[in-house]
Amino acid sequence: MERRESLKISGMSCAACASRIEKGLTKIEGVKQANVNLALEKATVEFDDNLTDPQQLAA
Repeated sequence: MERRESLKISGMSCAACASRIEKGLTKIEGVKQANVNLALEKATVEFDDNLTDPQQLAA
């Protein structure tokens, strides 16, 4: 089943940091889409929870 989770991300200092995190999230099996907002320090991730455990996203 497809789910959407919001994750708090701290320690980002530039757009390159956000981009790197976004790319890393999209490489996780089952992740359909990941958007990282530098200003809000938040990532929104859409994923198939049959393929991905939400704990993997936070690791």
